[in-house]
Amino acid sequence: MEYVIGILLLLSFFGLVYYAVRGGNLMMGIFVMAIIWTVLPMLGNMLVKNPEFIAANADTIGISWKDALTKVFQSGPEGWGSTLVNVIFGAWFGRVLMKTGIASTLIRKVTELGGDKPQITCILLCIVTTACFSSVFGAGAVVAIGVIILPIFLSLGIPKTLATCAFMMSVGAGMFVNPVLYQQFSAFFLGEGGERLYTYEMHTSWGIYALLVQVAVVIVMVLLLSRKKKIHAWGAVTPADIRARRGESAPGIALITPVLPVILLILFKVPIILGFTIGSFYAYITCRQIKGWAQMCRMINKDFFDGVVDTAPLVGFLLILPMFNKSSELCVPYFNALLGGVIPNNTLILSIVFAVLAPLGMFRGPLTLFGCGAATLGILKGFGFAPAFLAPLIIIPSTVMNVSCCVTQSWIVWGVNYTKTTTKEFLKVSLVAGWIVCIIVQLMCWFMFGRA
Repeated sequence: MEYVIGILLLLSFFGLVYYAVRGGNLMMGIFVMAIIWTVLPMLGNMLVKNPEFIAANADTIGISWKDALTKVFQSGPEGWGSTLVNVIFGAWFGRVLMKTGIASTLIRKVTELGGDKPQITCILLCIVTTACFSSVFGAGAVVAIGVIILPIFLSLGIPKTLATCAFMMSVGAGMFVNPVLYQQFSAFFLGEGGERLYTYEMHTSWGIYALLVQVAVVIVMVLLLSRKKKIHAWGAVTPADIRARRGESAPGIALITPVLPVILLILFKVPIILGFTIGSFYAYITCRQIKGWAQMCRMINKDFFDGVVDTAPLVGFLLILPMFNKSSELCVPYFNALLGGVIPNNTLILSIVFAVLAPLGMFRGPLTLFGCGAATLGILKGFGFAPAFLAPLIIIPSTVMNVSCCVTQSWIVWGVNYTKTTTKEFLKVSLVAGWIVCIIVQLMCWFMFGRA
């Protein structure tokens, strides 16, 4: 019976893969999977007769229906509450950077620094984009910065496909250490009491190097694919220039704001919510946005409201996701019985497999946590891999192939349409570049965490 249940669970997994690739609504798909992956193992627990199987999985098999339903559909979403708070504060911080003009001023100054060297200007702007998105998160922020940077790229003579890929991969590079995105990933690695088994320190111990690898690949991509066309960068008319001419340019002292929360967290262990708050008020004060108590209250309320709106599309999905995570724990005995002899226990082989199959992280496939990779992770959790190794294994294709390169990502859809780049042209460049990043970073993480 345990093999029958295991096969049914595996078939439902492939059903989710097919549903995700066809563009189905992931929130409802994950919710239905949570129901299926709760009901099937609980029925199996009632019907299985193998004494060895029962003895080896006594804790899971002995759970009652009441406890199982509470664990999946109540405790799961409740345990994600702290993550939700971090996401909202991060979105507020992103709105502050937009409103104060810090992001646009930083971009303008870098453009001037690049002078009449299109490739250098493009590379510098990619680095600035990465720095911004090391703490800023959300489609609204990507669009707000994209409408400044992409016209500059195009006016420099950078091919539109390269411009779109370079910008989106620069956004994705910053996401490797982004505290808001980390909060979403950490929700997949929670203990029974809701404690984090995968800390931000563990995340940045390899994420910083992954960021540098992706930026390096972007730089090589720009150098190899850009046309050598001399156009003066300062000739580009952009929203940043318009803002500056209106006297709305942010002062130089304010330009460290985008990386301030990350620096405070990494170097001084300042909690991320306090870091976002300090960064936001630092931006308000240095940009002279505070002109009185009543005005400050209205401004913060408005920015906070806009930030919450930016995160709204994510909230429903991320509240349903913990249900699926908890349901996958009920399935572990059956996946072990069915796949225990198939999935490699050797960490090097597993890392190579993930590197070679990295493109399966696209189109919400089985190697992205923003698709049916949650099911893949649920299977792998049953094989005893340490979170320090397992988390990077699945986060790498999620961040590179999904966040940075996939046309199912909302801001990439916007970017492709904005520059009038075809999906095929974008994928030709992004797939190759992203694949190279995944191979390098997977092997790096195996060397760091998988050899023990």
